Amino acid sequence: MATVSTAKSLNYINLVFSSSKTSLGRHQEQVIFFTTGKKSKRGKGNPNPWLITCSAGDQQTVVIGLAADSGCGKSTFMRRLTSVFGGAAKPPRGGNPDSNTLISDTTTVICLDDYHSLDRTGRKEKGVTALDPRANDFDLMYEQVKALKDGIAVEKPIYNHVTGLLDPPELIKPPKILVIEGLHPMYDSRVRDLLDFSIYLDISNEVKFVWKIQRDMAERGHSLESIKASIEARKPDFDAYIDPQKQYADAVMEVLPTRLIPNDNEGKILRVRLIMKEGIENFNPVYLFDEGSTISWIPCGRKLTCSYPGIRLSCGPETYFGHEVTVLEMDGQFDKLDELIYVESHLSNISTKYYGEITQQILMHSDFPGSNNGTGLFQTIIGLKIRDLYHQIIAPKQLSQTQSAKA
Repeated sequence: MATVSTAKSLNYINLVFSSSKTSLGRHQEQVIFFTTGKKSKRGKGNPNPWLITCSAGDQQTVVIGLAADSGCGKSTFMRRLTSVFGGAAKPPRGGNPDSNTLISDTTTVICLDDYHSLDRTGRKEKGVTALDPRANDFDLMYEQVKALKDGIAVEKPIYNHVTGLLDPPELIKPPKILVIEGLHPMYDSRVRDLLDFSIYLDISNEVKFVWKIQRDMAERGHSLESIKASIEARKPDFDAYIDPQKQYADAVMEVLPTRLIPNDNEGKILRVRLIMKEGIENFNPVYLFDEGSTISWIPCGRKLTCSYPGIRLSCGPETYFGHEVTVLEMDGQFDKLDELIYVESHLSNISTKYYGEITQQILMHSDFPGSNNGTGLFQTIIGLKIRDLYHQIIAPKQLSQTQSAKA
């Protein structure tokens, strides 16, 4: 049975029913509404007809949430994640060149900045930052994420990071895997309840400052003074609205200064901790050597080239916001990426399809930031775990459909 979503603001012109066969030979019914572009509350008119498809197909959309502050490596994480599923992630073909959306064969990545209810000027006039819930439309965010999870295409708004304006919307069709990334994927309980898995990137203030300068100066042309002012202005709202979300995450990746170099101020060597909740459905935490044991390992030697200050890995059970977790930690960086396979061979529950898959993924994207340290390693591992989680979620439905087709 098809699910039909309507809105009072739509001015219907035509209604078309269509039917097409799915890959399993069953028919997929669609209801297609063509409507004129009335001016929306966001102050933007759309001169072209909106296309909204309501689908009753067999595909199930799995929703992943990734939360982090601005400039904390979400874009790199998304590139690694989409690579695990295959196919390069690209903006929607023929759409807005400033779109924040990335689409691959399997995944669609939506930037939650697109749900800003105020543009850059509006936030300045009201004296709020983009982190403030009052600058975001959580009702629309919930409605559209739920629609996509239910197999219904949506006209998603676009926040233009170049101009700071709210651009006309773009059509997003339900993918196999929907990733919502940004400041608030776990802030609203309604959106949080739609997530099949959630990740929080927890970057220490020291590391965040270095990363944000590198990104905003190189990619967005901001001055050092404006970046410093932005960080200070955002900190109270970050502490109030963004940071608390990590308590809800199924996995948290902490990025911290190294402990291998006393009083290190350069920030080139990183200590990275992957905090994984126990008892999450379809997810088993990764561990080093022996599950449940507390392990400390210095792998440098004949099988791993290590220049100063070396590499230290550890793993063990801890408690995080009252939850039992397994924590895998890496401090230091690899000199030769192909030698990562030595470390990979000592990790368990990594959900690889073949021996050396983690190492291959890292080598394939060796130019990505963090490929020689724990950020690249753990981002890749989470990507593999999400792939495994996806297949576990859809497996019962695929089996049921196959049995029904044979009946």
